[in-house]
Amino acid sequence: MNWNEFETQLYTMVMVEREDEVLLVKRPDRKGFPGHIAPGGKIDFPESPAEGAIREVREETGLKVERLIFKGIEELVIPHKNFRYTVYNYIAKEVSGDLLENPPEGELVWVKKDEALELPMQSWFKRRFPYFFKAGTFEIHSKWDGEDRRDAEVSIREL
Repeated sequence: MNWNEFETQLYTMVMVEREDEVLLVKRPDRKGFPGHIAPGGKIDFPESPAEGAIREVREETGLKVERLIFKGIEELVIPHKNFRYTVYNYIAKEVSGDLLENPPEGELVWVKKDEALELPMQSWFKRRFPYFFKAGTFEIHSKWDGEDRRDAEVSIREL
């Protein structure tokens, strides 16, 4: 198959960490992906994944990322649609600036890492959450038929 017969969408997610807390966005239903989630979004062409991550954190939180640590990739493929959705995941332990008073994606909340998984969040984010804090990198690959996400084949590799 020819590479240009596939649709690929590139996204980024950044877990902002401060001591024993992380910064999450509490997204309302109207924004899609409701619940708590780390900042992130689509990588604009021709940005690199890291440039997109830095920009998304700034736009969604007001914070300036001083240093990113690459943690891994999560991707979802729908073979019969020739579709691939890839998320580059980072952790940021060094940020500066002040949080936005009226953030565009939802309320910004500092949450204790060991309490975060008790909050409402998407199942795919809950699955990914612990890997931000493990040594090394990760790859989460999901193959889905495009119908019922519970039927997706998921493989997780710690690298």
